[in-house]
Amino acid sequence: MADVTAKMVKELRDKTGAGMMDAKRALVAVDGNMEEAVDHLRESGLAQAAKKSGRIAAEGLANVYVNANTAVIAEVNAETDFVAKNDRFQNLVKDITVTIEENKPATVEEALEIKSGEETLSDSITNATNVIGEKLSLRRFDIVNKTDNEVFGSYLHQGGRIAVLTVLEGADEETAKDVAMHIAAINPKYISREQVSTEELEHEKKVLTEQALNEGKPANIVEKMIQGRLNKFLSEISMNDQPFVKDPDMTVGKFVESKGGTVKSFVRFEVGEGIEKRQENFADEVMSQLKK
Repeated sequence: MADVTAKMVKELRDKTGAGMMDAKRALVAVDGNMEEAVDHLRESGLAQAAKKSGRIAAEGLANVYVNANTAVIAEVNAETDFVAKNDRFQNLVKDITVTIEENKPATVEEALEIKSGEETLSDSITNATNVIGEKLSLRRFDIVNKTDNEVFGSYLHQGGRIAVLTVLEGADEETAKDVAMHIAAINPKYISREQVSTEELEHEKKVLTEQALNEGKPANIVEKMIQGRLNKFLSEISMNDQPFVKDPDMTVGKFVESKGGTVKSFVRFEVGEGIEKRQENFADEVMSQLKK
């Protein structure tokens, strides 16, 4: 019998999308012949996930799992928003988030190699892909730690279309959740304007200067205009300066301060952000018609 190496198993998995153990068994069954192993998996119906590997998975769910002083926020993608309502997919997302918290991998690649019994996390995703019939993938995650004096706040919008995880010091979990809700709705880039880099400020100032000059404003008032517009820009991207969604009469910074707290960090995942979606999405077409 041929010696089936880890490299051979990986090559077969890359070619077929099959799970690790399925790939290993196929290679053993055909005495290590790669082409015969591919045929073996195809005949067994275990290579069907490979047909989906080129598809765009820009839908799905994000989830937050908190365990004591550690929390994980993760995004798992699918091809259509219909899958987000699938119980198997929802449970898969929850299981992935818990598995990441328990094992604390550094990268997505490391996470996919986490083993539970004889099956890796990658195998679980492949198996779910075969059952559900869509390309599924773990896109990203973040592991966040806090101290005993801090609290986590989490919020899922539309069941996980947007997920937010916050860390606050000196406030309670309800306040932290309220801040997470605000972040989900408004999507600030920073906690405070002090976090904005000098490079970003200079770039924005240059753009605003060109705008003012193109408007034909006198040079002596351009500088005052720029300062006013720059201040508006900073207030729009800095969470502490934004009107609080639950009480627009006060800023988020004032709201948190009134609760005796300080926002230490936040992570916001919006499913599919940054992924170019295909235009010819039948599911989107159907949903748009239903809404009319």
